[in-house]
Amino acid sequence: MIILYQFSIFLYTQLLRIASLFNPKAKQWIEGRKNAFAYLDKNLSSSDELIWFHCASLGEFEQGKPLMERLKKEQPHYKILVTFFSPSGYELRKNTNFADYVCYLPVDTKTHAIQFIHKVQPKKVFFIKYEFWNFYLQELKQQQIPTYLISGVFRPSQLFFKPYGCFHRKMLSCFTHFFLQNATSEKLLHQINIENTTVSGDTRIDNVFKNSLNPKKIPLIEKFTTNKKTIVLGSSWQNEEEIISNYISSTNKAFNYIIAPHDISKAHIKKIESLLKKDYILYSSATPENVENFNILIIDNIGILASVYQYTDIAFVGGGFSGSLHNILEPASFGNAILFGPKHSKFHEAAELISAKGAFSIDSLDDFIAIVNHLSIENQLENTCNASKKYIENGIGATDKIWEILF
Repeated sequence: MIILYQFSIFLYTQLLRIASLFNPKAKQWIEGRKNAFAYLDKNLSSSDELIWFHCASLGEFEQGKPLMERLKKEQPHYKILVTFFSPSGYELRKNTNFADYVCYLPVDTKTHAIQFIHKVQPKKVFFIKYEFWNFYLQELKQQQIPTYLISGVFRPSQLFFKPYGCFHRKMLSCFTHFFLQNATSEKLLHQINIENTTVSGDTRIDNVFKNSLNPKKIPLIEKFTTNKKTIVLGSSWQNEEEIISNYISSTNKAFNYIIAPHDISKAHIKKIESLLKKDYILYSSATPENVENFNILIIDNIGILASVYQYTDIAFVGGGFSGSLHNILEPASFGNAILFGPKHSKFHEAAELISAKGAFSIDSLDDFIAIVNHLSIENQLENTCNASKKYIENGIGATDKIWEILF
């Protein structure tokens, strides 16, 4: 199995090398890793007491951020290193104030793992949610470095729980402790005789709750939404964009609409524009004077969606038709009623929000129409919004639980 693992890593890397010739993100993935060791040599100090956080991408960074922030505030003698697997996480957070050092994680080989850990010499290591790299984990265990999984989530379909999953189960034996999001994950680990677990909850909830208390104000969005019920399409893909555009064309309901696509390239914005049969305005063209003349606003920049949710009532979050559901906790923290596509089994917060009556899963335009009609009934929207916000309020505290055990 180790040979198969090594081959899969090698093959994945070679395919990305080929893709890097024409794909910018693949090029970032390859080029960024070329510089990782040089970056560490240049920046690390032998006197550093370092704590290492590894994040797959941006979402996992947001899960780790509350603990990083707590360390900066209460244990400032520690330096924080953050590594990323994905360019989308690295590019957006390479200059974060929550870390002292940020770089890509070199490809998981035995040589890289030994070299990396020898250079970094971390006091503690945090892998976030679901990153499992065999050679890094084995070397951390060999060096007896405390290694933790935080905001971990496990599902029965994962290899750890299959009869042929011995190789992957050995990776789990490298962790000092597992901090889990839910009791289901703990039960699965206990079934394979892993008992060093704590159900601490999701640290993202701490993060989004804190952000919701003092959100960045956006006067233009505030003006656009004043006295108007507003539906926001957040981090949308083609499926969601087709549904919302067809709904807008067919309904007489007096909503305002904000479309914030996952892809803000000019080509994709043009595709969205071609779907709309009513007047709209781009955020880049909007002013306080003209924005009130439209009821459709397309967000063609990045970095403001999390703050937009404070002004909206219904959030149709993208990625649910492809199995890559985007962040639904952010709109929930502001008390939005939440909708998303049917492929959300990997996101336990989706099922929990549905159970809490703060969210709905839809399969089609007809479903979307039915849910919006339901929310238009007296008190239904208010009840759903209150339920989503209460879900967040009931879920805070994961960071405190982890901190009390480890620090």
